[in-house]
Amino acid sequence: MQLLQTPHQFLFTFPPPKTLNPSPHSKPKWTPPHLFPLTHSHPVNPFKPKAISSDEFPVDETFLQNFGPKDKETEDEARKRNWVERGWAPWEEVLTPEADFARKSLNEGEEVALQSPEAIEAFKMLRPSYRKKKMEEMGLTEDDYYRKQFEIKGNIPEPLETVWAGPLVVRQVPPRDWPPRDWEVDKEELEYIRGAHKLQAVRVKLSDLESGVKVENDELCLDRYKVFLKQYKEWVAANKDRLEEESYKYDQDYHPGRRKRGKDYKEGMYELPFYYPGQICEGKVTSIHLYQGAFVDIGGVYDGWVPIKNNDWYWIRHHIKVGMRVMVEILAKRDPYRFRFPIELRFVYPNIDHLIFNRFDFPPIFHHDEDTNPDELRRDCGRPPVPRKDPKDKPVEEPLLSNHPYVDKLWQIHVAEQMILDDVEANPGKYKDKKLSELTDTEDLNEENSIEYSKAYYKKTLVPKVILKTSVKELDLEAAFAERQLRNTLRRETEERGEEYKVTKMRRNVEMDEYDFLHWRRSLEEREALIRDISCRKALGLPLEEPGRYVEDSYFGKDQYDPDNALYRYDYWGEPKNSEKSKQERLTDAHNKAIVGKSTVWYEMSYDDCIKQRMQREAKGIKPREYEEEDTNTGDDDEDDDDDFDFSFLNETVDMTSQPHVNGTESPTISDEGIFED
Repeated sequence: MQLLQTPHQFLFTFPPPKTLNPSPHSKPKWTPPHLFPLTHSHPVNPFKPKAISSDEFPVDETFLQNFGPKDKETEDEARKRNWVERGWAPWEEVLTPEADFARKSLNEGEEVALQSPEAIEAFKMLRPSYRKKKMEEMGLTEDDYYRKQFEIKGNIPEPLETVWAGPLVVRQVPPRDWPPRDWEVDKEELEYIRGAHKLQAVRVKLSDLESGVKVENDELCLDRYKVFLKQYKEWVAANKDRLEEESYKYDQDYHPGRRKRGKDYKEGMYELPFYYPGQICEGKVTSIHLYQGAFVDIGGVYDGWVPIKNNDWYWIRHHIKVGMRVMVEILAKRDPYRFRFPIELRFVYPNIDHLIFNRFDFPPIFHHDEDTNPDELRRDCGRPPVPRKDPKDKPVEEPLLSNHPYVDKLWQIHVAEQMILDDVEANPGKYKDKKLSELTDTEDLNEENSIEYSKAYYKKTLVPKVILKTSVKELDLEAAFAERQLRNTLRRETEERGEEYKVTKMRRNVEMDEYDFLHWRRSLEEREALIRDISCRKALGLPLEEPGRYVEDSYFGKDQYDPDNALYRYDYWGEPKNSEKSKQERLTDAHNKAIVGKSTVWYEMSYDDCIKQRMQREAKGIKPREYEEEDTNTGDDDEDDDDDFDFSFLNETVDMTSQPHVNGTESPTISDEGIFED
């Protein structure tokens, strides 16, 4: 590297080695030349300044110590130091301008330090180690600390006192839905238990009730309830393990309101059949949830669920706390494998039920993989039907069915039998010394290879062909052969008499008619049952359809999404112009119109074959017949907006008597020249 040829050179000064410890941020500084004498006399500084190039940078034992790779610095530390030195970090580029402004928008775009001691302390408490240290200083456990965090600051309101809260009647009555499904109990004991429900219907006078209040419970009639408890304990002993296994099968993780298991399960917890709607229980609030409600432990394997959501917590947040004792009433008991929370409750004490406004429309449910029928699912959950358009069909007026599905198979078997018998008559030597019942299939037939699709020509037209393969095991060849012999005998006898032999119905045809009649008879009986049902419903004033299942079309509005409509298909580009037909159909129509007027014709040749023949004629040099004023250019149909509109009726000079009639239709654009040739 060449030195700069300037009158003043850059002078790098190095301090003594013992103080040589530059910071990572330090840069070699240049000193103005007037600070150093330009004479040759020795300066006061013992270290003579020397002008050097970068190639001549002094390398001594301290150089590697300061500028060499540091073993102690990790890769992350080096990366961080690099970011700090360069004043750039990758996260600053990731942020959008709005996010960058939001991050720096404290105090006119500059980040400011936290000022108040409370804010600094709160920021420090975000670190778990500092929080744990503070808990130890305060002498609190983790639960106590969090409970302290949720204490109400300020004035605590007085407990609610409602005027209508009367004395609470608690009774020991066995559930009405005892015993559970598929559980056999002693019939006499069950009759004795259900006598308690009859006693509930006995009317008593209020004055007699108040005068007969007793404090002792010696004479209470608890015999029926004790019998129920005996049966209930037998059921628990037999089904406890099964219920726990099902709980692990349906609930991978425990959440409030679900069955307690493992270490949470304790002996003596009440199972679901113990409870019934209307029962008053005492419990303890175990947890509260903003969007689901409060969960109360009432001594069972399932915690009860009090539905509370949204802003209702504002009114009752002072009265419901985790850990407090409450009195609740059971509102509903549901299937635990369908509903998330099997036991629904309401608060009786504290009496705050009237402060809960935002009720759940329907209790939350589980969706399983086997729930493929939405109507069955909503009926199972007690939800209203999904509204849909009324199809306006009248099943009473529909024609009766007489096409049994097995008739197609019978026809296939019948045709196969007749084909084999025709082959027997045509080639008798092939079946000599063979029994028809012992014929076997040439190949293994199953459902996959029993149908073959191919193509065949019919009157110069290639049409699709379907080959149905039938196994010989399905045929009754002996009976068919006997029938064929009988018919041949009858034919010979009638021909000998000189009469014409008339073919009557064959054995398989009679069998098909029997199946069709069976199907018609069943269809008739179904219609009669339907008419009977409709008549009974009308007589009793019952709705003919499930209420709410069908609604008026106006319910859905004008542009309602309909997945069956082609308009909502993802690859839909709109219908062709001026026509609901596809381009291929319009080309075919134009081909037919070129033959006879504007009339639909049945032509033995397909459109594709016609085009091929026309191309062959053009290759041979045969010119097509020319028509007057006929626009046969069908390729521009998409561009021409008025291709389906006939302007001929606007022309008053057309002599209608001179127009030819082809197939009963007038064709004003075709002349009669050459139309009846060939």
